[in-house]
Amino acid sequence: MDAAISEVAEFCLRAAESNSLSFPEVVGKLMQAGFESYSIDFRRATATYYLPDGESVVLATHRHHAPIAAELNVAALRAAIAEAQHAAPSYTYSGFCEKIMTGGCAGYLVSFFGRRAVYFGRAAETHVEPFPQR
Repeated sequence: MDAAISEVAEFCLRAAESNSLSFPEVVGKLMQAGFESYSIDFRRATATYYLPDGESVVLATHRHHAPIAAELNVAALRAAIAEAQHAAPSYTYSGFCEKIMTGGCAGYLVSFFGRRAVYFGRAAETHVEPFPQR
């Protein structure tokens, strides 16, 4: 993979973690660089960014110490997603991650061309969240 493309993924991850870019801004930059999706794995503390040709880049993420509940709590997940979508004054990406982890989310996959995020639990339960319509 081209080093410049990998640098875009690294920049976007760090910008999300530091709250310096919003989710739509991160998605825009990743799409512009040619990525089609990315996934976050809370158990391994990794982010994987995928290109359409099958190449990917794996980066270490901030390790959250929130426990991942045994069952996916869709209501808790939706509440955390709503805070993010409405840019609640207290919103941080780290706080979002910890809320969804305690709500049973082990990770998620974001598909740009599918315009959705798929959240999954430890028992492979899923919740599909379409991107907001603008």
